[in-house]
Amino acid sequence: MAHFLDWFGDASLYVLDVPLACCALESQEAAAGRQVAEPPPDARLAVVLSGTLTEAVAPVVRGIIDSLPTRPVVLAFGTCAATGGPYWDSYSVVKGAEALGVQVDQFIAGCPPPPEALTRALEEVRHG
Repeated sequence: MAHFLDWFGDASLYVLDVPLACCALESQEAAAGRQVAEPPPDARLAVVLSGTLTEAVAPVVRGIIDSLPTRPVVLAFGTCAATGGPYWDSYSVVKGAEALGVQVDQFIAGCPPPPEALTRALEEVRHG
């Protein structure tokens, strides 16, 4: 079951972090203290892909995104989620979220990016 966070505490943006690898440590730090909430049907949704996407988890990640009631804003948090990172040439690593056929709206660079980078990106989504 997916757990959305009311990121700003004002129902302006509900965020689902899909923690996949090392970058998840930073995204979880950014999420610390935020409240789990059930988004209303018309809520603005964001999905954060944080970490390495592997062939094994690719169908699960795609399924999570496809199961949402509206198209979410998708953020690739970290080099691995964006391009496959240092593991790009591994047989089991997907070369970034867009290789799954997922439209990525924001790429957050870093290996790993700092937690503040995620908060800044979500601030842009909130106001953009």
